[in-house]
Amino acid sequence: MASRLLWASRAASFLRISTINRGFSSVLKDLKYADTHEWVKVDGSSAIIGITDHAQDHLGDVVYVELPDVGNEVTQGKSFGAVESVKATSDINSPVSGEVVDVNTELNGSPGLVNASPYDKGWIIKVQIKDQNELDSLMDSERYTKFCEEEDAKH
Repeated sequence: MASRLLWASRAASFLRISTINRGFSSVLKDLKYADTHEWVKVDGSSAIIGITDHAQDHLGDVVYVELPDVGNEVTQGKSFGAVESVKATSDINSPVSGEVVDVNTELNGSPGLVNASPYDKGWIIKVQIKDQNELDSLMDSERYTKFCEEEDAKH
């Protein structure tokens, strides 16, 4: 048992995954987070958007992801699609405003990627950012972790 835990923590440290034991899922340091549980990975003037590990954990098994069309405009704080799970359907809100330049069509056939790999293979859209200043209103990983802990304590 101990050797398996040691192996897991070595693997986690190699993969740069947090192994801090806490009541909820992983939060990545280099991302920005919205209070509606979406994440943004900024790359110059574009951003990759998905739902957080915390969100997918609360949703349960995702069975369908409603994706917008490439070319659609998204607005910070407004819904651009939905995630349907065995428990509920939830809107996906855009953490930034801009134009959709790519969508993860893999999710059409494999919506479970949102559960299995929310920060990697389960990304949802890529957006050309309209206003970089909107990023200032998003949370960093520490604030988002605290936000999730406080939210979970209320439930």
